[in-house]
Amino acid sequence: MSATKKAVSTPAKKTIQEDHSVTDKLQDSLHHSVDVLAEKVGSAEESIRETAHNSSETLVKKQSEIEEKWNKSAVKKYAVENPVASAGIAFSVGLLVSSFLKRK
Repeated sequence: MSATKKAVSTPAKKTIQEDHSVTDKLQDSLHHSVDVLAEKVGSAEESIRETAHNSSETLVKKQSEIEEKWNKSAVKKYAVENPVASAGIAFSVGLLVSSFLKRK
């Protein structure tokens, strides 16, 4: 009976090994695809982080420039010296803009 098992199991093992070689090829292909994808994602992440960092630096510079211009502006000086008039002007401009937007 053991001779029969060997005869049956030998072709079965050969078929399994053949199937296994296809699986190995597929596995190697998938690993390669994942490696390529990981490399591309890594470079994209690095690029995004660098761009975000540069944008952050630019925004900080622009914010300080705008703040400096605002502190030197005549509008701020007028608003500080005449707060009630400034509030009235802002309210009137708001009403005017809202009436224009309602007409569309």
